[in-house]
Amino acid sequence: MRITPHQEQKGFVTFAQNNSTTDYLRLAYLQAMSIKLTMPTEKYAVIVDEQTMKEVTAQHKKVFDYVIPLTDDAAKDDEWKLANEWQVSDLTPFKETIKVESDILFTRSISHWWDTFRLRDVVLSTGCKDYQQKPAHSRKYRRVFDDNQLPDTYSGLMYFRYTQTSTTFFNVARMIFENWDTVSNNLINCRDPKPTTDVVYALAAKLIGVELCTLPSVDFINFVHMKPAINGWIEAPWHEVALHELDLPMLRIGNVNQYAPIHYHEKEWATDNILKEYENELFR
Repeated sequence: MRITPHQEQKGFVTFAQNNSTTDYLRLAYLQAMSIKLTMPTEKYAVIVDEQTMKEVTAQHKKVFDYVIPLTDDAAKDDEWKLANEWQVSDLTPFKETIKVESDILFTRSISHWWDTFRLRDVVLSTGCKDYQQKPAHSRKYRRVFDDNQLPDTYSGLMYFRYTQTSTTFFNVARMIFENWDTVSNNLINCRDPKPTTDVVYALAAKLIGVELCTLPSVDFINFVHMKPAINGWIEAPWHEVALHELDLPMLRIGNVNQYAPIHYHEKEWATDNILKEYENELFR
């Protein structure tokens, strides 16, 4: 549980800061189990604030290789705690990091992605997939990107290694987070009172050079996104409108195996029964 930054070669990192509606530590625990099932040799670190740290149990530590305290909490008074995201560059225990949002699951190994990631110092996911594993075309949730000619990047899954380029990227992201009122006033049709990581990282990429932090020709570095419009569904929780089943580590939705990492998005999907299925499979 040592927490020296950049001490180990590579691993996965997420933030888990609980709020009044969501237990993000629970989601991180589920995510870590999915990684340990599909990539047993990969390391996993979770970054937690002071309050969430109190919820970390011995059971969590069975799958968390590192629990990193967030000592400078810029989102202490926020419900949606994105303002700390740039700090992952300083807090990660790895020289090479795959940073993921906590509500993404892995159904098979992506360890072979490391070699491709190393073509850049920073790699943001480009585009996303629908549940049929096809490139998503809906722009319903991306209007601010289109209006401002931002790259179609997603922060839900990204890679960076400890270099000057990545340091510059996260420093620019920090400045955007901390000066959001000014930045947002200069964006077309931006109605976000608080900065979102997707928009901030897209802006940072555009400022330092999209070519330095994306690999758009590599069509597999992205994930399945379960927001309704992306999948051509009505605005309702996907798990209420689509048949799905777990055959661990695989998840099938609409009888389609989800081979790409899956951003299930609806936090309530992670029920006690689902966690128990993962625990039974991993710890048997």
